[in-house]
Amino acid sequence: MTAQTPGHRLLLEPASLRGSDPWTRILLNKVPEVTLLFWVVNILSTTVGETTSDYLAVSLGLRLFATTAVMSVVFVAALICQFSIRRHVPAVYWLTVVLASAVGALVSGNLSDNLGISLWASTAVFALCLAVALAVWYRSERTLSIHTVVTRRREAFYWASTLCTFALGRSLVDLISDGLPLGYGAVALIFGGVIVLLCVAFYSFKISAVLAFWAAYVMTRPFGGSVGDFFMAAQKHGGLGLGTGTSNLFLAVIVAVVVWFSFRSGADRAPGLPGVTRSAQGARHLG
Repeated sequence: MTAQTPGHRLLLEPASLRGSDPWTRILLNKVPEVTLLFWVVNILSTTVGETTSDYLAVSLGLRLFATTAVMSVVFVAALICQFSIRRHVPAVYWLTVVLASAVGALVSGNLSDNLGISLWASTAVFALCLAVALAVWYRSERTLSIHTVVTRRREAFYWASTLCTFALGRSLVDLISDGLPLGYGAVALIFGGVIVLLCVAFYSFKISAVLAFWAAYVMTRPFGGSVGDFFMAAQKHGGLGLGTGTSNLFLAVIVAVVVWFSFRSGADRAPGLPGVTRSAQGARHLG
């Protein structure tokens, strides 16, 4: 599948998306290019976001509910900033992703720890929420491709779906870790194996790019969460016992990649198409 550039989409989008309504006015695509680094940072963001929420709730003694309130306020602030800009800004986008990871994990934790809802039930609820978000998105826009997130309405659907994937991912990790006599490493291998199978299906059997993207996008959440648990959990709990130092390392990697993305987005523009990198033109990729 050949990707369309944002410049092309300005010509192909229906005229109804070019009006004065701020929710349907055409913008540059607000989601980054789907490359290997995109997937790496998504996985690391899951770990960093969840570790940050754990630090606030446990180490600083804010407890689960207060931490959820604080992180939700910060997430909404980042989301407002993300919506206010007209193009993709790597630092703003990835900050919002990390905060969405934290909030998603906290919502999942509140359902199981504070409300006593079983992990089976919470996993089903988050899966249903994600399905509804994607269904409403498709019914409204007739597409789920992240390469067409060029209006604020589509961006709203994208972030609602992203938040659901984080909450679902945390519930899946807890469900499998608690329900099966497996360590965090084995759980990470399970989800990592699913991601590998999806890659094989996409590149070898040419399954739908949109289907492959969203399936892999969902799986990166429990994979990232279980990898983080494996590195940071105490050895008696099946982890390596490396503590929060691993999260700090992951955060440093995210910052380095964001700096690289920012430099690349400014220095590697395709001539004649504002906001489009040369590498994005004509490439077949997920989403």
